[in-house]
Order: sequence, then C-alpha cells, then structure tokens
Amino acid sequence: MSAQQDSSRLLTTDIDSQETQEWIDALDAVLEREGPQRAHFLLETLIDKARRNGTNLPYSATTAYVNTIHPSQEDPNPGNMEYEERIRSYIRWNAMAMVVRANRLNPADGGDLGGHISSFASSATMIGAGMNHFWHAEHEGHGGDLIYYQGHSSPGIYGRAYVEGRLTEEQLDSFRQEVDGKGLSSYPHPKLMPNFWQFPTVSMGLGPIMAIYQARFLKYLEARGIAKTNNRKVWVFCGDGEMDEPESLGAIGLAAREKLDNLVMVINCNLQRLDGPVRGNDKIIQELEGEFRGAGWNVIKLIWGGYWDPLLAKDKNGLLVKLMNETVDGEYQSFKANDGAFVRKNFFGKYPELLEMVSRMSDDDIWRLNRGGHDPNKVYAAFSAAVKHKGQPTVLLVKTVKGYGMGKAGEARNTAHQTKKLEDATIREMRDRFNIPIPDDKLHEVPYYKPSDDAPEMKYMHERRKALGGYLPQRRAKADEQFKVPSLETFQPVLEPTAEGREISTTQAYVRFLTQLLRDKEIGPRVVPILVDEARTFGMEGLFRQIGIYAPEGQKYTPVDRDQVMYYREDKGGQILQEGINEAGAMSSWIAAATSYSSNNRIMIPFYIFYSMFGLQRVGDLVWAAGDLRSRGFLLGGTSGRTTLNGEGLQHEDGHSHVLASTVPNCVSYDPTFAHEVAVIMQHGLKRMVENQEDVFYYITLLNENYAHPGLKAGQEEGIIKGLYKLQDGGKNKLRVQLMGSGTILREAMFAAELLEKDWGISADIWSAPSFNELRREGLDCDRWNLLHPEQAQKVPYVTQQFAKSEGPIIATTDYMKVYADQIRQFMPAGRTYRVLGTDGFGRSDFRAKLREHFEVNRSFVVVAALRALADEGKLPLAKVAEAIKKYGINPEKANPQYA
Repeated sequence: MSAQQDSSRLLTTDIDSQETQEWIDALDAVLEREGPQRAHFLLETLIDKARRNGTNLPYSATTAYVNTIHPSQEDPNPGNMEYEERIRSYIRWNAMAMVVRANRLNPADGGDLGGHISSFASSATMIGAGMNHFWHAEHEGHGGDLIYYQGHSSPGIYGRAYVEGRLTEEQLDSFRQEVDGKGLSSYPHPKLMPNFWQFPTVSMGLGPIMAIYQARFLKYLEARGIAKTNNRKVWVFCGDGEMDEPESLGAIGLAAREKLDNLVMVINCNLQRLDGPVRGNDKIIQELEGEFRGAGWNVIKLIWGGYWDPLLAKDKNGLLVKLMNETVDGEYQSFKANDGAFVRKNFFGKYPELLEMVSRMSDDDIWRLNRGGHDPNKVYAAFSAAVKHKGQPTVLLVKTVKGYGMGKAGEARNTAHQTKKLEDATIREMRDRFNIPIPDDKLHEVPYYKPSDDAPEMKYMHERRKALGGYLPQRRAKADEQFKVPSLETFQPVLEPTAEGREISTTQAYVRFLTQLLRDKEIGPRVVPILVDEARTFGMEGLFRQIGIYAPEGQKYTPVDRDQVMYYREDKGGQILQEGINEAGAMSSWIAAATSYSSNNRIMIPFYIFYSMFGLQRVGDLVWAAGDLRSRGFLLGGTSGRTTLNGEGLQHEDGHSHVLASTVPNCVSYDPTFAHEVAVIMQHGLKRMVENQEDVFYYITLLNENYAHPGLKAGQEEGIIKGLYKLQDGGKNKLRVQLMGSGTILREAMFAAELLEKDWGISADIWSAPSFNELRREGLDCDRWNLLHPEQAQKVPYVTQQFAKSEGPIIATTDYMKVYADQIRQFMPAGRTYRVLGTDGFGRSDFRAKLREHFEVNRSFVVVAALRALADEGKLPLAKVAEAIKKYGINPEKANPQYA
C-alpha cells in the first residue's frame, strides 16, 4: 500500500473511536457553555496549528446540505401568520388568474400573449416576507431599499399591487397589452412603467451585476457626503439557472472585497431552468455555496422547512444528513413531482433506519415535509440574519419548488416555466389548496379576488407597508433637486482655435471639458468619472491626484509613483471610479450613477470612457438595459474609428459602434471631428439631462489623432447639435461637389477638396456631419408627419434643407461602415447623386495612412468618388475617373476590404 493510499485510509477509518468521542464531548461542552463562536475559534486555531506543522488539510467551501441557521438561533417571526398566509394566497391566485385570462379569455389575433406563473409561485413566500417586514419604501430619514425582482415573477408583483389597490382589474386584464398605454409590461421595465418598476431584470444575469454595483454606488455616495445611504439595502432576486450567466457571478469578488454589507442576494433555488433541472446530476445549492463562500460572502442556506426539524433532531448518527448530501437535484425535483408514497420509497427507503424513522408518519405527513423557501418562519429568520450581518455581502440560497401550488399542471415539472394555460380542474385544485373564496360557478371566468377593505388581513397588509414607509415597487421619474449647468462660454478654451503649430486630439478636448466641469462648485461634485484601467491612454491620469480614486479603505500603501505630480492616489472620498479591466462592471457603475436621480433623488453625471471596441459591442445588453432604465449620462468611445487606432487590429478597431448606438432609441450619438464640436455637444447634453432632466443619454466617439482645430464660428452651434453644418466654402469653379464626413475622416475630405481644386479644377464645399444618426431620426420624423398629414404643409428634413442650397453630387466619408452614412440617403434632394465611403470589414493593424488606403476612405478615394459622381451626372467623361485611379496609384483589382 502506498503512503498516499494509507493516508486516505486513515482519513476515512476511525482507528480510535474512544479518542474521537472525547474530542466530540469536548466540543459539545464548548458549544453548550461558551457558544458556537468560541467553538469556531477553537476549531480554526486547531486547523491553523495543524497546517503550520505540515499537515495538508484541503479546504472545503461547502457545508452539509442543511439549513445554515439552527432552529435554536432563528429570530422569531413577529407577523400574523394567518393574515400573511391569506394575503399570500390571494396574490398567488391573482398572479395565476392574470396570466390565464390573458391567454384564455382575451385572445388577441388568435395568438397567445404568454406569461409566467411558476416563478412567482416558487418565490411568493420570500416576496411576502420582504414586503411585510423588511423592505423600506422611501420616507423621511430613509432613502428606500432597492429591490431587483426576478423578472419572471412580475405577475405576482402586479397581483400584490392589485390587492393593495394600486392597480385596477382593467390594468390586470391588459397584462402584456401595452400599445394603448394602459397595459402592464410583461417584465419589469422602467421605460414602459416609469412610476412603478425601478430596474429591468429579465435579461438574465444583468440584475445581479447591476445590483452589486448599485450597492457599491450607495457606499460611494455616503463616502463623498452626497447622500445618507447607510441604512439602505439592495436586494436582488435571481434564479438558480440564471447563475450560469457570466455576469451573475462576475462581480461577486468586488462585493466581498469592498465589504458591501448593504447587499443581499436571494437565489431562488427551485432546481429548474426553463427546460429542465439546473444541476440534475449534482447540487446547485452546494455549488453556489462554494463559489460565494470562496469569494468571501456570508452564505445562508435555507433548504428545509420547519416540518423537517423533528426528523433532523432525531438524526443522532447523521444518517439523514448523509442521505440529504447524497441525493442529487434531479431526484429532489422528482420527489416534489410525485407524492408522499413515492418519497417514502425512493428517498427514505434507501436506508432501513430512515424508513423506520418515518414509519409512524402517513404519506400525507411525508408529503408535507416542506422546503425552506415555502416556510414563512424560516424565510423570516434567514432574511433577519441577512440584514443584521455586517462586513460582508450576504447570499441566501433558498430551496423552493417551481410551480408551487400548480399541481400536476406544473409543480416541479420540466414544463412548469412554459405553463400559461390551466385546465378548469387545475384551477379548482389551486382554489381549494389556497382557500380562495370563489364559487364553482365562477371558476371558468378565473376571476380576480380582493377582500373588502375592512377585512382584517387587508388592514394588516396596509399597516405593514405604512410601517415601512409606503408601497413597493415605486419609482421616481424626476429628481427634486435642480441645477443650472455652466454656459457654453465656460468652456472657451475648448472652443478656441488651436494655436499656430499646436495639435490636439478630441480626447484631449474632452479631458479639458471635463476638467473645467469639475471646477464648477455646484455641478463638479456630481461628476462621476469612470475608467477601465485606461486613464493614461486617454491622458486622464492628472485626475488621480486632483480628485482621487474612490477606495472605501483609503490608500494603505505608498504608491510607487508618489514622487510624481500625477501619482496614483486612492482615497475614501475619491471621485473617480476606477474599475480595472472590467467593462461590464464599469457599465454597471455608470448605470447606477446615470439613474441616481431616480434611485437616490440625487442627480449625478457619469462619464464613462472606454477603449475602442470594448464598449458598445462588449456590453451591448447593458447599454440596452440603460435605455430601459431611462439613464442619463455620457458614454465616450475613446480611440474610435476603424482606421484611427493604428497598430492594434481586428478586435480593437471600431467601425460600427454608431450603428449599434442607433438601435437604442434614447441614445443620442455623435462622432465629432473638432474640439469645438465636442464642447458644444457635451454642454448641450448637460442642459438636456441635468437642467431639463430629459431621459436620454449620450454616446460620443473620441479620437487619439492629433491635428489643428479651427474653433467655433458664430452660428454653428445649431448645426452641430442637429448633426450637420457647412464647415467651409469651396472655390468658384464651374464644377462643384459637396463633401461631408465625421470624425477624423472628415479631414480626408478636406484634403480631397484641395486635390479636386488643384488637380481637376473642381470646387468642393466641406460639411461636418457630427451625427448621421440624429439626421436620420429627424428625417424619419418628418417623413412620418408627412405620411399622416397629407393635407397639411409638408415638413422638409433638415438634411434636405441644407443640401438644397448647394450644387453638385454629395460624397460622404466616415471611419464607420457605409451603412452609417448611407442611412440618410432618402433625405437627399431629388435628383442629386449621393455616394458613400466607409470601412466595412474586419480591422487591420498598420499605420493610419495604410489603413485608410486599405478601406478606401482616404483623400484619393474621395476624389475618385467625386469624379465618378460627376461622370454619372454627365458632367465629366468616365475617362477622367480612370485617369484619377491611375494618378493616385489605386489598384482596381485589389480585394474588396469588406471581405478581405
């Protein structure tokens, strides 16, 4: 036998049972006389001693498959259990009725509206406990708790709001019928119900990561003296299947590292995904316990309900716990999909001793053995322990049954998630199970139920919410505070032309704007600069010393660059949120700040600058959620453009973020070329979002290419904001073209104008188009008006108006895909040629000049495009186009960059 095999044998074999019993007796004595904390200290001390003496003790992050809180340590539930059970039952019924009615009684166009019953059915007891005892609405002295409800449980939240008198039957009957404005959104959507839902959560995984950074932002506000948040909690409800999303677990390390004890994550472990078991061959609760405990969280497992307590108390030799540990989730699911006889045979029947233990219990008694998430006393005790815990975030792993109360139609069955139509027999079974006072002759109507206002349980429900400050969920649409943003003249250094021989990038212009804004006594403290470990790339390291990096424990070391002016300074009251290499985390921080006007009644102004493609593309789902959340703030796409970030290549060079931005209705996007455009756009954005409190956010792309800037000329502001203005007039030649563009490639159009004048005797006017997206939106608005108002004066799109005053074909060039500039084609004046150049295809690593040649957006291609457009209009022979191709060394047989 090898040494390793011998060691393994010794670990599993008791070679001295008397000595073992002496140690156990000693531990029992400590537990009895000095309590569990002393026992824990002694055990940890012994383990430490053993390890220091060379003993290899493998770490286990999991505990036995039983409740973390012993019955003797549970806080007693102060509520009226009878009233709470009635309320919970009414809400369960109304949630079911709303979904069934939407799919049975009100068929729209012969199609189903869908909806979910089973998720709320499994979480009703937990939501009831929170509503009755733990979750504060905003009231004097309390900013309100923030609740991220599990998205699929929305029918239950509506069902409760109906019982509370906050929603009407008509609204419930309009579930998922929103077009006419009176319906209820399928899931939590602040965009659709701005006075009700606080957070969108049904895009799986986004709730957990947003909640973690929301909790951190509350700490940030407190540390900076902006708001009192130390008595507020963030609660986030997730499904166990949802935890497979990378975002669900991606930020749990930050929560532990920053000691976010204002965060409670509740994972509803009903053991089922949408299609089947989460970990049929394993145990999801044990897996999650290991991950969270290993990350440094306080973990509370709530697995078994109170009916199990007597059996566990009898389990002196640990055989029942052993069986609980051995049984996998697929088996646990089947136990609740069958009956007590099945459980007796297939669970307890695995060990004769356990069969004997339950021999005096009937099959009904065995079936009544409940799971922890459906025991209101156990849930209360777990929630109470969570809110009292200090120094760590808490995760509650709560075992429930998906479709609880739905009987054979869905309880613990793989079909539970999709169940939205119930047969009359199932509805009757639910009516009887939850004692809903609806007669048989009304059941086919699946009516809602709400007791009279003077019913004792109704009075109790309202009293509980009054004690906690009001009703939930509720959302603030506008902040109470008001600010006047600095005038455009405040940013004069950014508006002026660059000095002779001086060149800067638009990123530098942004930093100058931000620095000036930070100096404003009113607005400056509300600015939240957010970085993802690229401050030095963007020239923002000067802010480190100026305003500091937020660190809840301050700076416990001397930074290596302390002797430099711009050293890395961390501070408890720091203003910068430096997220490291973590775009999803930075975006979640940005969302927390961008919605602070609603969540905290404090207007904050987040500026998140990211590196090229690692922005809208990487966190697109979070950007969409930001739109749903009615966020307000600035997203900055640094080192933007397909050809501007030279030397990086395929995964870095952004040529389509503005196309992505155009898909978010309340995202206002710009691709400015010059510093004065940056200043005008950002000051206007501040006015809209801060002063006027409009629910929009801005996406602005910035460049790392240095060049001279012409400065703002009188009257250009309106055109910059609308997305198009004439930058410079061309010469007086007979032949004329209009060259337009955005970002750095506008400068290629400017150089092309010189070549057209010098080489071909053609004059070119130059148009700066900071936003093709805004131009398209305005044009579509006009088009819609004209379609629906045929007998009224027809509106003329802004693009059409501007180019109607000009002559010649129009050539557009950007550092983005052709579709970006092509989207305004329909608004060009009738009869005018419109030709678009763009950077379709994967990025490449090379010098800027080579990249622009490769993607066919450089000055030579602008000239060729202009000549071809003139030839197409019959103003030039095609031979001139061929001459230009040869003159500028263009290879007409080169592979198309769109596919190369």
